[in-house]
Amino acid sequence: MSRRRSDDGGPSGFVVVDKETGWTSHDVVAKARGVLGTRKVGHSGTLDPGATGVLVLGVGKGTRLLRFITDLEKTYVAEAVLGVETDSLDADGEVTITHDMSGVTIDDVRAVAPRFVGDIEQIPPMVSAIKIDGKRLHQLAREGKEVERKPRPVTVHELTIDEVDGEPDIFRFTTRCSSGTYVRTIAADIGAALGGGAHLRYLRRTAIGSHTEANARQLEQAELISLADGLRDYPSVTIDDETVSRVRNGQRLGEDVLTGGGPWALLDPAGELVAVHERVEGGRIKPAVVIPAD
Repeated sequence: MSRRRSDDGGPSGFVVVDKETGWTSHDVVAKARGVLGTRKVGHSGTLDPGATGVLVLGVGKGTRLLRFITDLEKTYVAEAVLGVETDSLDADGEVTITHDMSGVTIDDVRAVAPRFVGDIEQIPPMVSAIKIDGKRLHQLAREGKEVERKPRPVTVHELTIDEVDGEPDIFRFTTRCSSGTYVRTIAADIGAALGGGAHLRYLRRTAIGSHTEANARQLEQAELISLADGLRDYPSVTIDDETVSRVRNGQRLGEDVLTGGGPWALLDPAGELVAVHERVEGGRIKPAVVIPAD
């Protein structure tokens, strides 16, 4: 694995990992620390242990930029089981209720799917990392507690339904959605809309923005990519050496240089990331992260 140096002498950049089943996102981070030889590793968004697919790690200076990766839209392929509800909304949970949904066809599933496309609201599952009164929901769930959760706005850009040969009670779906969308909730809500219930039995994340499964690798084979490449989904602006110096000293760039909604990746003449600027409340533009010179 090639390495770019960070300000503390360790590697710096992003790693696009294809997470295997059975590993938590924290497990991947812990292993990456050993592989990369640095403690400065974090991940861009949790994948459940039973899920596989794209997980972007920030390394060194990249850890300061992970929220911009997390904010990118995600793409998933999933399979859901009709007629069985579980307390976790997936196959790892305990069965809570069953329904006779033998009469439901794939055309019925396709007919209700558009209800869950666009700007919608979801109730987060109890098995999630959201905090209520200082405690994560999954901690409360392990204690046998269930609390009221407020619906959260999310955006589902695409949702396509496919049948699974030889398994009439299973449907496969592909979704492209905003950060914060619960795919298991999509499955459960479709089941409820059909007059019964459903749970997720399979989940694979195939993309985070333009970081796809095609360029994801097992951790030991993954390549460290630059900070600029990691943020390639955002508009970039190349600035001259004099402006680089001013930006590193805290100068804000304005509307004459940064157009649109942002955030913007500011690059030096060599294509290396210097800073990220973003709009804040009131429409002002300010530095979000400034990368120190090596």
